Amino acid sequence: MRIGKQDGAFTAIAGSDAESITVRGHDLCGDLIGKIDFSDYFWLLVTGEKPAPAQRRMMDACLVAIAEHGLVPSVQAARMTLAAGPEAWQGAMAAGILGMGSVVAGSSDVAGQFLVSVVEKADSMGGDLEKAAIESVTALKAARKKVPGLGHPQHSAGDPRADRLLEVAAELDIKGRHIEALHALAKVAPGIVERPLPINVSGAIPATILDAGWPADAMKAVPILARTAGLSAHLLEESRRSIGFIMSHKADLAIEYDGPKAADKSS
Repeated sequence: MRIGKQDGAFTAIAGSDAESITVRGHDLCGDLIGKIDFSDYFWLLVTGEKPAPAQRRMMDACLVAIAEHGLVPSVQAARMTLAAGPEAWQGAMAAGILGMGSVVAGSSDVAGQFLVSVVEKADSMGGDLEKAAIESVTALKAARKKVPGLGHPQHSAGDPRADRLLEVAAELDIKGRHIEALHALAKVAPGIVERPLPINVSGAIPATILDAGWPADAMKAVPILARTAGLSAHLLEESRRSIGFIMSHKADLAIEYDGPKAADKSS
């Protein structure tokens, strides 16, 4: 990824003058407001093109699938931040989004990069996805790393969200090398790692929307946008029925101090 200087000071996303606002070549007020769904607008903003109906529906399905999954660490961070600063929704929202790393929520980006690498490896080997999957998983096992997009600590028998997203992709006739790669990984990984590794939602999201045409380098935007909606619900509930300090207190009770003892001053 190249970040830094470019040849000229330009943006192709939006501009405005005294009379109008232009977004990706469309008049914001005349062409977009009240005439375009938000998922369509999200796709347009990021890619510069309006999505086809199947692309929009796949994106909608992915956003719904990942928006909410209970009191995960990022949600707890947001709620406890709001409890400590009730006036600072923006700070609490930021705390929740900053808590989306490679393990929780942001894992779709990691899985997407992995799927792209497996497809590229297969292409360099004459197109054999299963062979590429075997080599990729074997390398991960040797490095003692998890297989991105597979396995789940709670949904050990299979992630129902992933199953449904793959069903939606099939219904929309979205298919391609990334979905094929995900299935190849799910086929070979359990035997290599020697434990069940069903496809999880973090694998299904990138596989389906990459094959729908979403850019791999914008993958992280999808869970961030989705979880913003879920965090909004949690922050409203936190402002009305606060559990932030309850969670903090429970953590204090659950965690035992094992550091050095204070010096005995009685002697």
